[in-house]
Amino acid sequence: MDKKTTIRSKKVARVRGWIQAAATLLTNIHIPNLFKGKIYQGNAKTVCVPGLNCYSCPAAAGACPIGAFQAVVGSSNFKFSYYITGFFILLGVTLGRFICGFLCPFGWFQDLLHKIPGKKFSTARLKPLRYLKYIILIVFVIALPMLVTNSIGMGDPFFCKYICPQGVLEGAIPLSLGNSAIRSALGRLFSFKCLILITVIVLSILFYRPFCKWLCPLGAIYSLFNKISFLNIKVENSKCVGCGLCTGACKMDVDVRKTPNHPECIRCGACMKACPKDAIHYQFMEKTCSSNLNNQQ
Repeated sequence: MDKKTTIRSKKVARVRGWIQAAATLLTNIHIPNLFKGKIYQGNAKTVCVPGLNCYSCPAAAGACPIGAFQAVVGSSNFKFSYYITGFFILLGVTLGRFICGFLCPFGWFQDLLHKIPGKKFSTARLKPLRYLKYIILIVFVIALPMLVTNSIGMGDPFFCKYICPQGVLEGAIPLSLGNSAIRSALGRLFSFKCLILITVIVLSILFYRPFCKWLCPLGAIYSLFNKISFLNIKVENSKCVGCGLCTGACKMDVDVRKTPNHPECIRCGACMKACPKDAIHYQFMEKTCSSNLNNQQ
């Protein structure tokens, strides 16, 4: 692989914070609504955004894919959405968990919290907790909204209602600040969700991306495509000297040399910046491109 590819990959990794900020702004473009206590309800709200971003955020430009999926499976008229499922497959096959690392507003929020000075703890010994997000996906996002319904056949969006801290951060808090009617209606559920949000905030300061690693059902969905996504991470074995600096730099607890496209990899590029031999880079449909070039020759 030529040196230009490695240089470009490192540049992308270095500007990741700016890309995250831009993605968050584009996902929440209706900033004035934050001060009005109103939710944008235009046509764009029918379109899902890539990352975890609450539909109820006054500034939100689109729908959260997890919230939209629950709205369908919990509906009395529909039990399956080809559109949202197709959306997951399209983004998953194209980018995998690159979305978690670069395009998710709540992922960026956790990154910023982890930059707060203080003692940090490794999650390497807590790897079994990563399976929790798959349980949450199956139970709270799919099974409960489908099976636990009211008298007219409607199910609650259990994950959004009872677990997701993004709904409080982006939705309930700004809406209550700008709308006295909503503020007066807040009750025990709001207090419970605030406790979840505070817990995630504290854990994010101490550990790197605890919500992404352990709880996020959207990350669980994208992780299923990580090994087959068009965008992946390539380790050039001919350049690698086995120093292990890449694995040491990975905060998602991935052994980069053995499994660079592990389901937990969010394509953040920390391994690329740590590699002294420029042996790691992003790769997009490289096999297909190489095959086409060989055929043409």
